[in-house]
Amino acid sequence: MVTMFSLYLPYVDKLVFHPFFLPAILLFVILYYKSFSSNSGSSKNNAKILPPSPPKLPIIGNLHQVGLLPHRSLQSLSQKYGKLMLLKMGSKPTLVVSSVDAAREIMRTNDVNFSNRPKLRVASRLFSNGKDVAFAPYGDYWRQMKSMCVMQLLSNKKVESFRRIREEETLLVVEKLNRSSSSVVNLTEIVMSYTFDVICRASFGRKYSKNHDGYGGNNNFEDSMSEAMKLLGTFFLGDFVPGLSWIDRLTGLEGRLEKVAQQLDSFLEKAIHEEQIHLNTKTNIEDKSFVDILLEVGMNNRDGLSLDSIKAVVLDMFAAGIDTIYTLVEWVILELLRHPEKMRQVEEEVRKQMKGKGRRVNDDDLKDLIYLKAVIKEALRMHPAVPLLVFREALQDTKVNGFDIDAGTLVIINAWAIQNDPIFWEEPGEFRPERFLNDGSSSSFDFKGQDFQYIPFGSGRRSCPGISFGIANAELMIATLLFEFDLKLPDCEMLNMTEIAGITVRRRDPLMIIAAPRAF
Repeated sequence: MVTMFSLYLPYVDKLVFHPFFLPAILLFVILYYKSFSSNSGSSKNNAKILPPSPPKLPIIGNLHQVGLLPHRSLQSLSQKYGKLMLLKMGSKPTLVVSSVDAAREIMRTNDVNFSNRPKLRVASRLFSNGKDVAFAPYGDYWRQMKSMCVMQLLSNKKVESFRRIREEETLLVVEKLNRSSSSVVNLTEIVMSYTFDVICRASFGRKYSKNHDGYGGNNNFEDSMSEAMKLLGTFFLGDFVPGLSWIDRLTGLEGRLEKVAQQLDSFLEKAIHEEQIHLNTKTNIEDKSFVDILLEVGMNNRDGLSLDSIKAVVLDMFAAGIDTIYTLVEWVILELLRHPEKMRQVEEEVRKQMKGKGRRVNDDDLKDLIYLKAVIKEALRMHPAVPLLVFREALQDTKVNGFDIDAGTLVIINAWAIQNDPIFWEEPGEFRPERFLNDGSSSSFDFKGQDFQYIPFGSGRRSCPGISFGIANAELMIATLLFEFDLKLPDCEMLNMTEIAGITVRRRDPLMIIAAPRAF
């Protein structure tokens, strides 16, 4: 939903000069006001205590106030109207949460009632109408799939079994950077490719990137996933103003969505079929991919696991993993480049840990890199990959902080605003990893969302089940870069920290660096 204006600007002329545009808008306005006037009488007789709200426009409500960086514009609104405020996103009442107390009430005290997901067009089409874990509605199916992810797909034991994949793919990155001979490289692109290949191997047991497609060059999976990620972070007007859903068709959004959904469906069906053929040859857990495990669950489960469910869960792994991992690596390196004294401190820690070992960094070395872990936590505090946690929806009428919240209300938790709240964080705009060291004020915080002023991966039932998988991949890559190379900016490169929003928030420009190999 976050790129609404940038996305629609190219289509303004097409919309305004379309012969049916003005009549359709006029008809919609008439119907809207008829509906509003018929409901206004009953609403006055049932007065509720509602959270404060900014003024809104007819039809679109507060959509015009969302902006290109919603986490920042919503934080700005909350400073004026309160850390718990009620917006109208089109026709959808939307509770925006920027308060630790309200976040705790929603994700712990009243977690069940706020564990549903709203039905949004892109997620419904890509994930087989809620057959995945991230976007599935709350209920028995979701509980079964979440349990399977936690216990089998993303357990600590299974994440450990992917160690060889992580280390092999990290080594390929080192070799690629060594070949660059200290010239300028696009680190963003390199880390994105690393992340895609790791998730491919974990999901399918093989690579399906452009250079390793396995289909004789006919595979467009990587491009299709890139397009799907763009669409997942895109505003579809019909989700919030159903009467204007035709605009999504007119602008071509619906066509793009249908095209990429068919491409992904076709690819996943072939890839899953190939894994099915070789399933019986894999006996060790280390050899089993996500798809292998899902196929086994399908065979052993009395109710079975449909092909649509398997495809949807695999897509979850890519959608949740790719941007989250690479943006974390990128933000960490960016902040270290901006703070040379922190860079020297973490480099010294990594290099001291590896001194005399005569080998490259591996998973065994990471547990002792205490300052590096603090650096990663601080980067996630300042730059959570998903600053607005995946939207929730109230199942029943309830109260939050004394305010009445209706069933069906959309809930947006602004993790970025909470993690940058000066009430809980001293000088929140400062990159200060020391907060998370033993003598720091936040030393006990972890990624599980038990401390509600630090929720980079959410909390409660709908928190991210893939935290260990994501952190393991990012941590190894960061430690390896710091050990193997002296990282610096090209002479002409300025560190522009301008953000761009999609399904995640990342730096607008790719990170161009010089990675000079170290002599050791």
